[in-house]
Amino acid sequence: MSLVIKNLDAPLGAEISGRDLSKPIAPNEVKTIEDVWRERLVVVFHDQKLSDPQLIAFSKNFGELDPPGPNPYGESFLKDHPELNVISNVVENGKPIGNLGDGEAVWHADMTYVEVPPKAAMLHSLEVPPPEAGGNTYFANMLAAYEALPAELKEAAKDKIAVHDASTNSAGMLRKGYKAVKDVRETVGAHHPLIRTEPTTGRKALFLGRRPNAYVLGLEVSKSEALLDALWAHATQPRFTLCHRWKAGDLLMWNNLSVLHRRDPFDPKTRRVMHRSQIKGNERIH
Repeated sequence: MSLVIKNLDAPLGAEISGRDLSKPIAPNEVKTIEDVWRERLVVVFHDQKLSDPQLIAFSKNFGELDPPGPNPYGESFLKDHPELNVISNVVENGKPIGNLGDGEAVWHADMTYVEVPPKAAMLHSLEVPPPEAGGNTYFANMLAAYEALPAELKEAAKDKIAVHDASTNSAGMLRKGYKAVKDVRETVGAHHPLIRTEPTTGRKALFLGRRPNAYVLGLEVSKSEALLDALWAHATQPRFTLCHRWKAGDLLMWNNLSVLHRRDPFDPKTRRVMHRSQIKGNERIH
């Protein structure tokens, strides 16, 4: 059965069906998926049941895996598969089995606090809360956001470099080995331009990372805050976003360099378990 592609009625996103991803896929299928991922930025597969080795094997079709960043607990959640991460609120034997808990995960791109961030991420849902309990994931198209950016904001962001905070995760939890940031001018993390140019297409996109503790180099703190606030308010407008309401067995793959994502909080009495991989990037942001 051939792959069936359906663009979602949103500024980004496509569903691909017709394939059991637990089995090896052909090179032409890899290329098709990659082409859709480049064009639509978020790819949704439903009704997938992948073991951890199968998730790893599927992910490797798109490049070398990038290990997860540090978590607040200082050790891998999957000791047999440290290249994967677990996103979960479940606690077993007094210890969390995964990261990020049940609160909101703010708008962010993954690991932009390193010099070469991952180019793609995959998230496979094993257990999800009922629809009314929350836990939806939202994606925002940074290519479209840049194209629609008012001229004065484009000019203000042009050639500006921002520091991307490494100290906390997207749930606001302090990572092990870091100190809380008290002055954004002392934020620890990689420096990236606010506007990224895609190397293959030349298209420009906003590259914002995560709002907390960000700082635009060379500006007074008040001016940095004002510029970042304006860019974030613009970039996360509903006209640039897609909402994904999870079902068990969903597998999502997204472009980490051209997309922001966030998660709703959800009912802590429910269980949410996701296994995650990411694909190593091959470009410094410029």
